[in-house]
Amino acid sequence: MLTAKQIEQAKPREKGYSMSDMGGLFLFVTPTGAMVWRMRYRFDSKERTLSI
Repeated sequence: MLTAKQIEQAKPREKGYSMSDMGGLFLFVTPTGAMVWRMRYRFDSKERTLSI
């Protein structure tokens, strides 16, 4: 599970990367430094991603 401290310390990299939380929820950090919560789920046997 991600903590507030881990989120604050997340720095941008050359490519975007994700930091896993739990239950399909993860924090995606873009190369520009923006942070977006995303959730992976399955619907109709297809994997989908929801940005929150």
